[in-house]
Amino acid sequence: MQMRMRNSKWLIPGFSVAMGFLFLAVQWANGDPGSGLVSLAIMVGFAAALVAFSGRFGLFEVMRNPYTDERSSMLDLRATALSGLVLIVVILGAFFYELARGHDPSPYAQLGAIGGLAYLVALIVLQRRS
Repeated sequence: MQMRMRNSKWLIPGFSVAMGFLFLAVQWANGDPGSGLVSLAIMVGFAAALVAFSGRFGLFEVMRNPYTDERSSMLDLRATALSGLVLIVVILGAFFYELARGHDPSPYAQLGAIGGLAYLVALIVLQRRS
């Protein structure tokens, strides 16, 4: 039986641990292995919490495997959309803050442009599919 990757309950915990090791490697390479170990511990702790509590708390179950049912999928979709909106507001706020201070707002302008472009591409793709 072929298992689809997105339906794996180990995808998010495994990704979290992999990111922890990536944080460790980058911080170690920059001469800060202590912070790298703290980052790894945080990510491994997050993955362990997902595994340990996913059967007991609905929040952890949705985070670990958001595609178990329609309700979980909708909660994940809404949370992702709200996170995107918050990020857009923060990026715009940082852009205008840097402009008002007379500093270069280009990192925020670039992030905003990437976000806007991703949104337009997603709308085009989703509209053609429906």
